[in-house]
Amino acid sequence: MRVLVASAPLIGHVFPLLPLALALRDAGHEVLVATAADGLAAARSGLPVRDVAPAFDFGRIARGVLLRHPLIARAELAGTAGTRGAALLFGQVNDELADGLVALAREWSPDVVVHEPFAVAGALAAARIGVPAVRHENSLFDGRELVRVTTERLTRALRRHHVAAIPPPAGAIAVAPPSVVTQDGWPMRYEPYAGGGALPDWLREPGERPRVLVSRSTVAGPGGAGPMRAVVAAADRVDAEFVLVRPHGRLSRSVFPANVRTVDWIPIGAALPASAALVHHGGAGSVLGALVAGVPQLATTGAGDRRYNATLVANRGAGLAAPPAGISADVLTRLVTDTQLAAAARQVSREIAAMPPPAELVARIESLG
Repeated sequence: MRVLVASAPLIGHVFPLLPLALALRDAGHEVLVATAADGLAAARSGLPVRDVAPAFDFGRIARGVLLRHPLIARAELAGTAGTRGAALLFGQVNDELADGLVALAREWSPDVVVHEPFAVAGALAAARIGVPAVRHENSLFDGRELVRVTTERLTRALRRHHVAAIPPPAGAIAVAPPSVVTQDGWPMRYEPYAGGGALPDWLREPGERPRVLVSRSTVAGPGGAGPMRAVVAAADRVDAEFVLVRPHGRLSRSVFPANVRTVDWIPIGAALPASAALVHHGGAGSVLGALVAGVPQLATTGAGDRRYNATLVANRGAGLAAPPAGISADVLTRLVTDTQLAAAARQVSREIAAMPPPAELVARIESLG
C-alpha cells in the first residue's frame, strides 16, 4: 500500500507524524512524506520526503497576516486569539501547499493520505484523486475544529482543483491523554521523535542535584527564545542543575551561573528520564514529551497555542504555567520539589503508556486502502 503523509512545513508539525509513518514503512508499505521548508527535516528519519512548495516562506506568511489583521495579531501574540489567527495563518499556508500536494498525489497515486489538522491540503489532494484521508492529531486542540477553520480559508484552492467540499476523514488518530484533553479518533500513544542529535553520557544518568532541561521553540518569532533568560536569571538561587538546550546565539555566549550548562540539539525525550523537570516554551510537542516521560514541567504562556497548552498542564496538576516574566527562584524550586506535581506527571505517563502504540494503528490504516 502507498501512504502519503502530509504536514505543514514546520518541524513541530511533521515530527509527531513520523512514528506512525515509520511503523507503516516497517510493516512493508511505501510511505512518502510531503511538506516543505523546515518540515524537510523529516528526512532525518530515513523516510523519503518531497518538497511540495519550494518557495515556501513561513515568516513571509506570518508577517503578512499580522500586518493585515492587527487586532487578531495582538490577540495571537497574547495567546488569546483562539483559532482566529491560526485560521488566517494556516489558511494561507495550505493555499501554498495545495497545488504541489495535488500534483504529487496525481503522480504518486497513494492509496491513503494521512495528514495533520493544519495540513488540510492533504485532505484536498485525497479528495481530488478519490482516496481516503486520515486526520492525525499532533497538538492538544480538537483537530476537527482546526480543519474546519482552515478549510474555510481554502476556497480558492478548492476552486482551482474542482473540489466542492472536503469530505469527512475516513479515520482520525487521537494522541492526547484523555485526562488532559479529549480528542476525537482512534487513540494512539504519543511517541516523541527527536530528529537526530547525540545524547551526552552525562545526561543519561541523574546528577548530584535535580536536573532541569530548558528548551525553546523550533520556530523563530515572538517568544522564540522561550523561558531561557528568565531561568538563567534565577538559577543561582535554586538548588538544581539547569541545562539549556540550543540557546540562542547571544545567550549561548553569556557567562552563566555555576549550575547552568548548555548543549546543542539533543533527543530531549531520551534525556528526560534522568531529569527532574522540563521548562519549555509551551509547545504541544514539549508538553506531550514531558508527560510521556512522567516529569513535571513548567510551560510558559505566550503566543499562539502556548497559553492554551500551559493551562491544560496546570489544570491537570502535572506542572506549572507561567509567563517568562513570572519565572522566579521560588517557582523553579517548587517545580523540582513539589511531590504532587511529580505524582500527577507519573499518572499521565502511565495513562499514555497504556494507549496503543503506532504499530497497532497500522491495521486500521490498511483497512482503508
